[in-house]
Amino acid sequence: MRGGTSRGPFFLASDLPQDPLARDQVLLAVMGSPDRRQIDGLGGAHPLTSKVGIVSRSSTAGVDLDFLFAQLQPNSDKVDITPNCGNMLAAVLPFALERGLLAIQDGVTSARILTLNTGMQCDVTVVTPQGRLQYGGDARIDGVPGTAAPVKINFLETAGSVCSAMLPTGNVLDQISFPLAAGGSMQVGATLIDNGMPMVLIKASDFSISGTESVVELNANLTLRAKLEALRLVAGERMGLGDVAAKNYPKMCLIAAPKAGGAIATRCFIPHVCHEAIGVLAAVTVATACVLPGSIADGLAHCEAGLQKTLSVEHPTGEFSVELELDGDDKTKIARAALLRTARPIMRGEVLIPADVWRD
Repeated sequence: MRGGTSRGPFFLASDLPQDPLARDQVLLAVMGSPDRRQIDGLGGAHPLTSKVGIVSRSSTAGVDLDFLFAQLQPNSDKVDITPNCGNMLAAVLPFALERGLLAIQDGVTSARILTLNTGMQCDVTVVTPQGRLQYGGDARIDGVPGTAAPVKINFLETAGSVCSAMLPTGNVLDQISFPLAAGGSMQVGATLIDNGMPMVLIKASDFSISGTESVVELNANLTLRAKLEALRLVAGERMGLGDVAAKNYPKMCLIAAPKAGGAIATRCFIPHVCHEAIGVLAAVTVATACVLPGSIADGLAHCEAGLQKTLSVEHPTGEFSVELELDGDDKTKIARAALLRTARPIMRGEVLIPADVWRD
């Protein structure tokens, strides 16, 4: 399935080993990891195409579907089920309807989905005219060619998805010192935030770049990447995440004033290569920082007035619009976050793995 700007195989939970270690070995074999080309599996040699979705009917009251997201890496033998993925989330309901886990309604079909990774719940709605899934439509998202039917996602609770709180240090802005490879240290201001995705937001200008560079240019800037990783290791400890050297989070995000009429310009690293666009929950988290007084985005972001805001988060291949509703009693709290994605099935069938990976 393609979900948003990500892609990966989806499985029924009942079709995989129930033992987590055995399941992870199967997923590694399916994707062809560890190998930078993932030549022996289905992986696309990139973190955005090294993802897996696992779906089942939910036993939680008021919830229709359980979703377990697994992030794999081309060069790693680790299967990370700690973070969320809002892009792959967009494909969960279409997959479940394709596999008959839920009944299709006439007109639109909605479901409440529990992401098992973090306990986050959301309501997802897809278009189903005459009780049939529709993938064609006029919805367009940057980072995906063409148009498709909309997948509407309304997040019910995203604050502190992996960290202890939305602002895990208790501060809206932290000053962080980190070591430099050439010796000495560097200090920058950063907002350490988790409103769906643990992230470190820093100003591009603090790293002597504009924040509008191409993905190719940023990935080729080895000095910048080394600084971001050194900062990430220190910030991860500050966020209560421990040693994050082998973890896929926190994500790093360079921000700058918007260039195309949006709210903020971003260049996100996931965490070691620059994202061609921006992740769903990363966009929600960045948008959240834009509305927090005193954050690293304060003075850079262009935000409309009122409790309900639509923020256009600019990224290398376009923009990502996020709807935020602030709490009327506490405007530093987010009452609701919503957005639109698209999804479609790419293939169905069997994936073959070496016989010795999973023996009944």
